[in-house]
Amino acid sequence: MARDDLPNPAEGILLAHFVVAADVARSAAFYRDVLGGTVVREAEPAIVKLANSWVIIAVGGGPTEDKPDVTLETPSDPHRTSAFLNIRVADIRAVYAQWCARGAVFLTPPQDRGREIRCYLRDPDGHLIEVGQTV
Repeated sequence: MARDDLPNPAEGILLAHFVVAADVARSAAFYRDVLGGTVVREAEPAIVKLANSWVIIAVGGGPTEDKPDVTLETPSDPHRTSAFLNIRVADIRAVYAQWCARGAVFLTPPQDRGREIRCYLRDPDGHLIEVGQTV
């Protein structure tokens, strides 16, 4: 695996999205098969290269020395969220059709919101994902 296939910046910073999954292989398959990413690491944590970023997928767990009061878990209520993955696309209608054909289930079709067209879907553990196109 090439160095540029992993989220390891040569300098500065790099942003990756971390999700907690009940089944790491199932979630990695979703990000690969539905969203079109490339699994660059299958072992936990799995890493999926998605466009110009990475999604890191691991099971949850209790506090550790570096996060002593934090427990990682999948969303307990999919109707409430405080953060989500935001994917910007050039042609939302084409992406919507392609991902639906691959098995994505969107909350609604793309909605024109004036400055952007957007829609949302969830990964297998209920993490919310926004797909948007600026107009």
